[in-house]
Amino acid sequence: MSAVKTLGSARKVRASHSLAPRRPFAVIVLVVFGLLFSLPLIAMVEFSLRTTTGHGLEHWTGLFDPANEFRYRPLFGGLVESLTLALIAIAIVILVLLPTTLLVRLRFPKLVRVLEFITVIPIAIPAIALVVGLAPVFGASIRILGSGTLVLGLIYGVLVLPFAARALDASIRAVDVPTLVEAARSLGASWPRIFLRILLPVLRRGIVAAAFISIAVVLGEYTIASLLNRQNLQVAIVGISRSDPYVAVIFSLLALAFVTALLAVIGRIATPKRKVFDV
Repeated sequence: MSAVKTLGSARKVRASHSLAPRRPFAVIVLVVFGLLFSLPLIAMVEFSLRTTTGHGLEHWTGLFDPANEFRYRPLFGGLVESLTLALIAIAIVILVLLPTTLLVRLRFPKLVRVLEFITVIPIAIPAIALVVGLAPVFGASIRILGSGTLVLGLIYGVLVLPFAARALDASIRAVDVPTLVEAARSLGASWPRIFLRILLPVLRRGIVAAAFISIAVVLGEYTIASLLNRQNLQVAIVGISRSDPYVAVIFSLLALAFVTALLAVIGRIATPKRKVFDV
């Protein structure tokens, strides 16, 4: 026991000595990048607090003023539209991408590279080219499904594939899925039971991460909705900025704060819990 503790303490001391020279440089890098990212945000906060007499919360409290309800209605409508689109994109990820990824991993491992290439295509193609390619599909879908939110949600489901696929693939790689499936099948479990009772609980971290990433991508998307003449949150912010730039900056800050909170939750979920065992 004492020998093991002595060896462990020696390793810790050695590791601390090896990392000591790197800490000042790491701190400097973090401070520089922190300033680069924080200065624009600080400027946005300061701009949103400007009033005719100095600084105050006049523009922030104006969001809840009933007199401005009609004026700010496009912003709240765009927010609801973006959240609805995010839910549709999440449904596509869970109902289409997740079963496809599991099927390829379990039954067709030779097609893994093909699936990875297909899921990367939306991020490799510029947004303007993606819109030009999807415009005929968009028009045909409108004739069949109407011009509602569902059609744009299908397009956003394609847009989030590169990000959601990476999160799901990392979660699948971290678990020995083939062994779990073979053990469940040998015990007589059906495929729906395996998917619902075994795979979904095991892969919940990857699923939650993919869902949150999809929400972040949809809330920040502007180009496709603008080119297709649809109004989501970002399009509404750009529209209101022409008449009230203060409110546009406030909603941009709120969107950034929400996305940052989502990414923090993703990082918390994706971090494995460490267990300490006494020797």
